[in-house]
Amino acid sequence: MATASGGRAATSFGMLVAARAVQGAFGALLAPAALSILSTTFSDPKDRGKAFGVYGAIVGAGGAIGLVLGGILTEYLSWRWCLYVNLFFAGLAVIGAVLLLKNQRASIRPRLDLPGVALVSASMFCLVYGFSNAATHNWGTPSTYGFLTAGVALLAGFAFWQTRAASPLLPPRVVLDRNRGGAYLAVLITGAGMFGIFLFLTYYLQQTLGYSPVVSGVAFLPMIAMVVVAANLSNVVLLPRLGPKPLVTAGMLFAAGGLVWLTRIGAGSDYATAVLGPLMVAGLGLGFTIAPSMNTGTFGVAPQDAGVASATLNTGQQVGGSIGTSLLNTIFASAVARYLTGHLSPATMVHGHPAPSLIQMSLIHGYTTGFWVAAAIFGAGAVICGALLRSGPLRASGPAAPSARPAPHEAITATIGAALGAVR
Repeated sequence: MATASGGRAATSFGMLVAARAVQGAFGALLAPAALSILSTTFSDPKDRGKAFGVYGAIVGAGGAIGLVLGGILTEYLSWRWCLYVNLFFAGLAVIGAVLLLKNQRASIRPRLDLPGVALVSASMFCLVYGFSNAATHNWGTPSTYGFLTAGVALLAGFAFWQTRAASPLLPPRVVLDRNRGGAYLAVLITGAGMFGIFLFLTYYLQQTLGYSPVVSGVAFLPMIAMVVVAANLSNVVLLPRLGPKPLVTAGMLFAAGGLVWLTRIGAGSDYATAVLGPLMVAGLGLGFTIAPSMNTGTFGVAPQDAGVASATLNTGQQVGGSIGTSLLNTIFASAVARYLTGHLSPATMVHGHPAPSLIQMSLIHGYTTGFWVAAAIFGAGAVICGALLRSGPLRASGPAAPSARPAPHEAITATIGAALGAVR
């Protein structure tokens, strides 16, 4: 409970960072555990489709709902309540766990792959830091390309180690299946690209259109509705008939199309004509991508691998979001700086500073550049995932096929596997 607020009572920046790190560590145990229990509990295709439709809708809409709630708390209370409110949700989760979950010992005790944890954690830190550092320095500084190079090298080392480790953190058998590998990649790409929508559109609504935090959050509600509808439609109706390939491909193309449409925004645009339409198209795309990917990424794995598969999905989404935020912020800052530098002249200066109109135009240029890059991310994802995913409906094969509803101890085993595999 104490870690749920993640730094609400912090008295210094160091304390805030430490509290958020603890919150992230415990969050890494919870999120994949929930997904692994879901994947091992629902084996019937019809029930599984409904369950993952609901889960995918929650995952896709959670970020936008957070914008609404965060805006209300920030505007009427303080930013600290955006962290403190988590105690309420943690309390509900504790009550539900005490009443509904049974404490059973697992028949298998997985061993933690410490070298694998060290390699993948170091690689993710280097990649995220390298992209973030480029925003404050540039791409040519050693602190940028050095960390990015180290991140790639460490990630390659992690992949090599997983083929040699006695108890690998991410067993190759889980990711080498084309459908599951494509699903993990789709979640990572979506996590990177969707933050281009949330991040820059929030900036635009508040800094250009002058919306309050609450109104900005409400502006995302139509997208939430589209995510919920598309997630359930894709998982319950379309996935059993078509399989993940056309849904994920079409979803990413819809998301890319919505972002390209958003590049038409301007300083004098309004929400109804310039934002609402592309936001709904992007929401449709996210719903068609996230929910089927979550279902596909855990389909056909053995019960003892369900935790690892679930952790991989959640880790992919978080890593994609971190890298996407860092990369897109860097591109945005560079685009704004280039536009300002290229348009500075005596006519665009006021009292020795850039005129407000020039600053506004430079910000619009930065937003649209970010939208273009995010659209390119989704476009590339459509091509890559479309080529990787198999055609046709999902079909279980081999001993890993979930032929029956798992026993209770298997769900607990999956939960432990998720907790160990979720270290990121």
